[in-house]
Amino acid sequence: MTAPARARTSDELIRAEEPVLAHNYHPLPVVVAHAEGAWVEDVEGRRYLDMLAGYSALNFGHRHPALIEAAHRQLDRLTLTSRAFHNDKLAGFAERLARLTGQDMVLPMNTGAEAVESGIKVARKWAYEVKGVPADRATIVVAADNFHGRTTTIVSFSTDETARSGFGPFTPGFRIVPYNDLAALEAAIDETTAAVLIEPVQGEAGVIVPDDGYLTGVRELTRRAGCLFVADEIQSGLGRTGRTLAVEHENVVPDVVLLGKALGGGIVPVSAVVGSREVLGVLRPGEHGSTFGGNPLAAAVGTAVVELLETGEFQRRAAELGAVLREGLTDLVGRGVVGFRSRGLWAGVDVDPAIGTGREISERLMREGILAKDTHGSTIRLAPPLTITETELRSALGTLAKALAV
Repeated sequence: MTAPARARTSDELIRAEEPVLAHNYHPLPVVVAHAEGAWVEDVEGRRYLDMLAGYSALNFGHRHPALIEAAHRQLDRLTLTSRAFHNDKLAGFAERLARLTGQDMVLPMNTGAEAVESGIKVARKWAYEVKGVPADRATIVVAADNFHGRTTTIVSFSTDETARSGFGPFTPGFRIVPYNDLAALEAAIDETTAAVLIEPVQGEAGVIVPDDGYLTGVRELTRRAGCLFVADEIQSGLGRTGRTLAVEHENVVPDVVLLGKALGGGIVPVSAVVGSREVLGVLRPGEHGSTFGGNPLAAAVGTAVVELLETGEFQRRAAELGAVLREGLTDLVGRGVVGFRSRGLWAGVDVDPAIGTGREISERLMREGILAKDTHGSTIRLAPPLTITETELRSALGTLAKALAV
C-alpha cells in the first residue's frame, strides 16, 4: 500500500510555484490553507489577522456562514445554465440589487474588469443612440492614478507605467484629467463625451479620498453636459466606507454604478453594472453577454450578500470601526507614519521611507501575525473584513506601531 504523500511546507509550496506560475504577482511569503472570519491559517498552523480582506472582496470575512449556506444550498440544485436559458435565482438577485443601489436595471457579469469593460461599452452605445455622438467619436473622461482593472482597454487609460508598458497599442477614446480637479474635468468634457468614469475613492492609488463636494461637482458637470456619471464602486462599494456606496457620502446618484469584489462574498466572482433604464436599456440581444454572468450559483451568493447589506449592520460597523481606525492612525503620525487617508474601514498609510518600504513593513507585520499589503513605495493599505472586532482592530494597530518602531 502506497504511503500518503507528505504535506508540503510553506517554503516548498512557494518554491514549487516558481517554475509553473506566471510571475505576474509578488505575494508575501505566506501560504494560506484555512480561514474563518477575520483570521487565516497557513499550512503550518500559524494564524494571521487579515487586514486586507482580498482588496475588499472579503468584506464579510472568510466563509461567512450565511454566504456559505447559500452556496451549499445552491450547489445541490443548479450551478450553471448560461444565459441561453432563464434560471430561478437571477430575477430575485437583480430585483434586490437594483433596490439596494437605487437603480433600475442590472447587467450581471463576473469580474470587476468585466464590469468596467461592460460599463464602457454601455456608455459608448448610449452616446451614439441617445446623445447622438457621431459614430466612433465617443470619448470617456477618466482620472489620473486610476485603477479599474488590467484588460488592454482599461490599461489604455491607466497612468501606471508598470500596468501599461509592453501592452500597446492602446485603445483610443479616453481623456485623462487629474483626480479631485473639477476645473480640469470641466475643460475635458465636450460634445463627444459619453461619460465620466471615476472611483469615488481611489483604492490602488493609496486610498485617495477626494475633497468634500468633488463627487457632487462631478454629478453636476455631467448633468449639465448631458453625459453619464459612471462610478466604479468595485472596491469602495458594498459597505466598505460606512455606506452601501461611497457616493452616498455626498448623496450623489450616478447614472451607472460598477460593482464587484464583495458582491461574490469571497466565494465566487460576481460583478454587475447597475444603472438607469435609459442607459442599460440600450443593450439588445446579441450585443453583449457572458456565459457565466448571472449564473444561478453567483445569483444565490449575490442575493445573500445583498440580504446582509439590507440590514445596515455592516455599513454601521464600517463607520464605527472606521473611527477607531482613524483614531489609532492619528496616534501614529510622527511615530513612523507621515500621513494617512481613510474613509470607513479603509485606509492608506504613508510610512516614513527612512523606516522602510511598504513591502518591508508588510513583511514585518506578517512576522507578527498581521497581513496587509503595500502599494506605491511606502504606502500600506488597510481594509480588514467588516466583521473584525474592535479588540482585534486595536490589536492590529498596536502591532503596526511595533513594526514601525523596529
